[in-house]
Amino acid sequence: GGHGTHVAGTIGAEGNNGIGVVGVNHKVSIVGCRFLGPNGGQTSGAIACLDYMLGLKESGVNIKVTNNSWGGGAYSKALEDAISANNDAGILFAAAAGNDARDNDQGSYYPSNYDVANVMSIASTTNKDGMSGFSQWGLTTVDMGAPGSDIVSTYIPESPGGESRYGWLSGTSMATPHVSGAAALLASLDENITVAEMKDILMNSGDPIDSLAGKTVSGKRLNVANAVEMANPVWGYNMESAENTVQVVAGSTANFTIDTSARNDWATGTVDFVTS
Repeated sequence: GGHGTHVAGTIGAEGNNGIGVVGVNHKVSIVGCRFLGPNGGQTSGAIACLDYMLGLKESGVNIKVTNNSWGGGAYSKALEDAISANNDAGILFAAAAGNDARDNDQGSYYPSNYDVANVMSIASTTNKDGMSGFSQWGLTTVDMGAPGSDIVSTYIPESPGGESRYGWLSGTSMATPHVSGAAALLASLDENITVAEMKDILMNSGDPIDSLAGKTVSGKRLNVANAVEMANPVWGYNMESAENTVQVVAGSTANFTIDTSARNDWATGTVDFVTS
């Protein structure tokens, strides 16, 4: 119904093309899995989507974060296990904190309340750095805030086959993809970044704001520029050789092949060797 399209645009609508809006990432790869429709969905569908993402990861697709702008339903051990499996695979689980203006410490809201290391629960803030009136909070269960009020992003055509358009939506659903997009930026700087490292950087690099103090774990609102700077990626080269050990007879010649590559394809250059 447009919700997922709006979320996707916030994560990665193309930049520098003079068209429409821009996402947190100007160039990003997104894979979708739909289990919700006009009448909601089933927990089994959410589990199937998480299993699908896990399968892609295990097949070599380097998925770093799933955006979960959805919520509702009771506790599910099966869903918690699926989230845990994603955690073990190194996939961050960014989740909307909910839109019922209540304390998640006092009443659990799933999936953002699952106590799994990769879960990152996101509250919504306004363009004045207030907490959105609808946003849920929790000093121990909601990690940080991000912009979620009056967010303009991509939206579905008014009629099938019509032109794409843009729309304003509000919700913690709109805040969460800002954080997912930022996590993807961190992964673009370090393809081996861990879930714990992404959470640590995103939460510590945010701007402290009064409206989130005592309401969230970090008391901070997302600051993408600070997060990228804090990532402080190390430029360098990977080196490997198929021949780890070769016996050389004195006076003879030994051949080695050493493969080098620029880490994360950042640059090309010259590698000098000295032997003795």
